[in-house]
Amino acid sequence: MNRRDLFQLVLLSAVWGASFILIEITGRSFPPAWVALLRLSFGAVFLWSVLLLRRRTLPPRRLIVPLLLVALFNNAIPFCLFALGEQTVPSGIAAVLNATTPIWTLLLTLALQSTRTTRYTIAGVLLGFAGVMVVVFSHGGESHEAVTTGQFYLGVLFIALASLGYAIATVIAKSRLKGLDPIGLATTQLSLAWLMILPVATLGPHPVAIDRSSIWAAILLGVAGSGIAYLLYYDLLSRVSSTHVTAVTYLLPIWGLFWGYVAHEPILWTAYVGVLIVIAGLVLMNRSAATAPAKIESPKEAVACDAG
Repeated sequence: MNRRDLFQLVLLSAVWGASFILIEITGRSFPPAWVALLRLSFGAVFLWSVLLLRRRTLPPRRLIVPLLLVALFNNAIPFCLFALGEQTVPSGIAAVLNATTPIWTLLLTLALQSTRTTRYTIAGVLLGFAGVMVVVFSHGGESHEAVTTGQFYLGVLFIALASLGYAIATVIAKSRLKGLDPIGLATTQLSLAWLMILPVATLGPHPVAIDRSSIWAAILLGVAGSGIAYLLYYDLLSRVSSTHVTAVTYLLPIWGLFWGYVAHEPILWTAYVGVLIVIAGLVLMNRSAATAPAKIESPKEAVACDAG
């Protein structure tokens, strides 16, 4: 990787890492379904503009079933669950929980392909989950005054399920959506997910008092987190090997904690220890994938997955 590639990788991780705090700020004025709807709206408009200007192609209609499934598990459900979870969980902790996505992806892939696990795989998975547990349980008793311990752990469950949704979408895309134009795929994902969320947001609770900062956060979340980030990612992937690009997975929780610190969120020192443990687990898993006969890709290699 040259300096340009390294800068773009760091920029990508910073943009994706900022998604977590942007979700929290947007959620101050909008219900979870509306956070997802606004994110999808601004992201889809941006990507449609890019697709039309660059004359890129949409996926064929015969793939509508896997496209709907990927939009559901990669966008509609996770976007709502992250917004719901971050009502009681700090954005920095949500970023750490999101780091379990490649772990879930690996486990699902191994289960479906009946691949024999290596000692590096087992050690990586155990380390990854151990790091997450360090972060979660150390913060469970230190929740904000307005949040009970039960509400905190319920939020953790929502975010963990969102990360699992990303993994499910990745497995589906790897088997059914290979070789498609990446911009066309990302645009279709967001558009289909928008159609799914629209009736949920319309029939559910509506925003009452809207703060200007929440509107700006929603715009940035959609345009940057679900638009520009895709362009940065696929541009990187066109020049750099997928193994190197997966380094963004290691940087996301670090940036998530950084933006949470900037926003003065209650983050304990144990969160930083937990992140180091999680990253060590991901490194071991990546080593296992690199030495396996059939390489297991990062979630963002197979499908345009948002972070958070």
